[in-house]
Amino acid sequence: MTRTVRFHELGGPEVLRLEDVPVGEPGAGELLIRVDAIGLNRAEVLFRSGRYIEPARLPARLGIEAAGIVEAVGADVTGFAIGQQVSVVPAFSMNDHGVYAERAVVPARAVLRRPDGLDAIAGAAVWMPYMTAYGVLVEVGGMRAGDTVVLTAASSSVGLAAIQVARSVGAVPVATTRTRAKREALLKAGAAEVIVTGEEDVVGRVLELTAGRGAEFVFDAVAGPGVVDLARVVAPGGTLFLYGALSGLPTPYPGFDLGMPALNMRTYTLPETTRDPERLRRAEAFVTAGLSTGVFVPVVDRVFALEEIAEAHRYMEAGSQVGKIVVTVGH
Repeated sequence: MTRTVRFHELGGPEVLRLEDVPVGEPGAGELLIRVDAIGLNRAEVLFRSGRYIEPARLPARLGIEAAGIVEAVGADVTGFAIGQQVSVVPAFSMNDHGVYAERAVVPARAVLRRPDGLDAIAGAAVWMPYMTAYGVLVEVGGMRAGDTVVLTAASSSVGLAAIQVARSVGAVPVATTRTRAKREALLKAGAAEVIVTGEEDVVGRVLELTAGRGAEFVFDAVAGPGVVDLARVVAPGGTLFLYGALSGLPTPYPGFDLGMPALNMRTYTLPETTRDPERLRRAEAFVTAGLSTGVFVPVVDRVFALEEIAEAHRYMEAGSQVGKIVVTVGH
């Protein structure tokens, strides 16, 4: 038996329960991981509340990102050994596996060796943000030096990683934030410019900053009606990427309202990268290189204990964090 977070009904953080659940042995292609730290993601809030792209099968587990130690190796698994320090990356359905637990069985294809010197908290905070930013902007988008990328929800862990990824290839990250409260933190994180959406005209500022050209990329976590204005700042041949839907509102295709420009607009989810072995290999190499040179530094906002999981979810939903929220697991 292992302490595991589950929920038996959809709802707010109060539905989360810490229960003793059989963990089982790893099957073919699986590993048993002793979980030391868990990286929280917005997807888990949506899954818990019934607003995710996949409905939860109740009672349901949670969690797609963690760091820990290999405790058992299933059949047909190579490249891993008992006692090895690893990280779990989002590459599976939470209806099949969940890492909000003291121990978890996960697919070996979703596990990466943790670089030397990367502790469990950083190991649970680094992969999802940097792989998302890399997968969208570099792997799919082909971002190059001199490109401008506009980032919404820029104080999130993915937004902060995207700032660093853009800087690493010589691109220009322009962050947006609703209020001035996070402006200085975003500038300190490396944003070339910060647009306070509650006070400034986003379209006018982006066009001003790019001499009227617009941004080669817009990297949006919000979706909803705001995509119409975001589409106005996409440069010819540029792309509006949607990787989240924080607004919770219907998202129009803005091309018709804008007179049918040649607008590229597409969604992205991390499994595009993590479920493709070659893309995952390139992403791992890219992130590992950034970590080893100090170019990439994961930003952790706050750490909670597993017993505080409901409080951690409340904190995440409040939206005041700058960076990743991590939950540690005592053994």
